[in-house]
Amino acid sequence: MSTPTEPADRHTERPSAKPVLAESEILRSDVTPLIRAIAAVSRFLCRSVTRVRIEGDTGAIPREGPVILAANHVSNFDPVMIGAFLTPRLGRRIHWLGKKEMFDWPIVGYMARNGGVVPVDRQGADVEAFRVARRILDAGHVLMVFPEGTRSPTGQLQTPKDGLAMLALRTNPTIVPIGFSNTDAVWPKGRPIPRFGGHATMRIGEPFRLADLLPPAIDRKAAKGLATALIMQRIAALIDPRHRGTYGEDR
Repeated sequence: MSTPTEPADRHTERPSAKPVLAESEILRSDVTPLIRAIAAVSRFLCRSVTRVRIEGDTGAIPREGPVILAANHVSNFDPVMIGAFLTPRLGRRIHWLGKKEMFDWPIVGYMARNGGVVPVDRQGADVEAFRVARRILDAGHVLMVFPEGTRSPTGQLQTPKDGLAMLALRTNPTIVPIGFSNTDAVWPKGRPIPRFGGHATMRIGEPFRLADLLPPAIDRKAAKGLATALIMQRIAALIDPRHRGTYGEDR
């Protein structure tokens, strides 16, 4: 999944290609029977391979208005757990940013096209991902973002991209921090399928808005850095110490 990055210069943008999905499809909020079925199968598969622990108050996640779900990313198991266990509890479609190429794959492409995945062209990913993500939030929907941009190779929090902070500053959504622990032991990077045994934990943190936490007179550059730190610190507080990396030094 991609992490949206603020477009640096409008003059470097590439011309838009014919969209894979129409705007009306991208901005849908309903949870279709297919999405429910995928979530149900995913829950069954998750519980078949490991002991799943869901902690925190999912009822505190807003049922309307723009929401960013922001999580650390240590395994392919992370997005599976999000879709499997949060979809039925939210009752709202979760939007994901995914590479455009997956829409050409058999079966996977159909599921992506109809399951809330929004295609992003990797040739212009920074600009396109930011624009699409902003449209999703401006329309009052739920967006799933991994601030690190990709799976951590060490299991520890990596330096995040700053696109999430800028996106949140511009759209003022509710941010829900999510922490994954031990999912890398269940489905290590490089392994085609999960391992059996062990346990995987998903902790849901307290929702917040950056506007309620940042100083009112802070300038744009400082706000972006402080916003990134606030988001990552809240994620770090939800994960086991071995995953925190540099964000665990002050704890």
